[in-house]
Amino acid sequence: MRVHHREFHRVDRVGWLRAAVLGANDGLISTASLVVGVAAANLGAGVTFMAGLAGLVGGALSMGAGEYVSVSSQSDSEHADLARERQELAATPDAEHRELAGIYVQRGLSPVLAEQVATELARHDALGAHARDELGITEHNRAQPILAAFTSTASFAVGAAVPLALTVLVRADRLSKVVFAVALLQLVVLGAVGARLGGAPWQQAAMRMAFWGVVAMGATALIGRAFGVSVPQ
Repeated sequence: MRVHHREFHRVDRVGWLRAAVLGANDGLISTASLVVGVAAANLGAGVTFMAGLAGLVGGALSMGAGEYVSVSSQSDSEHADLARERQELAATPDAEHRELAGIYVQRGLSPVLAEQVATELARHDALGAHARDELGITEHNRAQPILAAFTSTASFAVGAAVPLALTVLVRADRLSKVVFAVALLQLVVLGAVGARLGGAPWQQAAMRMAFWGVVAMGATALIGRAFGVSVPQ
């Protein structure tokens, strides 16, 4: 009886997980810092809410656009490399075959076995074999601009939603402290969840996010207090 050994790997999550964690982290830190800074300047609840809302909308769209442009450039490079490889396979198949066999020799196979492996893989899918073993391009790590942009935009908005909601739910005189505390807790949780989804230890990731959150929010709070003014409510 054949027993199927099932393995669970997280490599297929790398693309969207990176975009989601980066987007949520950026949305949370930037919006919370903005709210803390404006609230510390005593500019009023309405101004604080509008500043946070503008930060959410502008930041989410900017994050999505930046991710789309960045990942699109990677996708264009991948397509160009694959097109070049396809042309080389058509023009000089023997040279490409020797190149593939040489790669396997460098990885530890004997020349005879490397030749057999290259022959079998090329017979099945020559371009796929070269893409994977020569260029390092696989289905799991292929660039996906639309998915990356959507994930970044949505996760930024989700990360920014709580600090923005607090501008409505919390009194103005307590807003800075409450947003600071809640955002810090969110950053710890976000870092831990992101690390666990990626199969990494969560403590270091959580502390790293918390540290930079404290730096960002602390800096904007100091700026707000230094340049703040009192506005009648």
